[in-house]
Amino acid sequence: MLKKDLIELCLLQLLKAEDQYGYVILSQIHRSFPGTQESAVYALLRGLCKAGCTEQYEGRNSDGPTRKYYRITVAGRERHGQLLEEWRCLRDGLTALGIE
Repeated sequence: MLKKDLIELCLLQLLKAEDQYGYVILSQIHRSFPGTQESAVYALLRGLCKAGCTEQYEGRNSDGPTRKYYRITVAGRERHGQLLEEWRCLRDGLTALGIE
């Protein structure tokens, strides 16, 4: 499982809890993966939308530009389950080797 897959898993996990807009998602990802490029996170979000795992919509107007919100879809919940299973297999394999 590569870093891309881990971040994708995290994005879907965040969206399982509630719809969120890009900046909030990016801030949460940066707390766990500080070296991750902003453009990479947005590229993953666009990829998830293209794959039908998330949907994007415009939120109510704020003082600035219109916020783009993301929500998870049924396909996204399935993808989340797949990635979570991959993560657990990787974690268990590393643990079996004494890596914690």
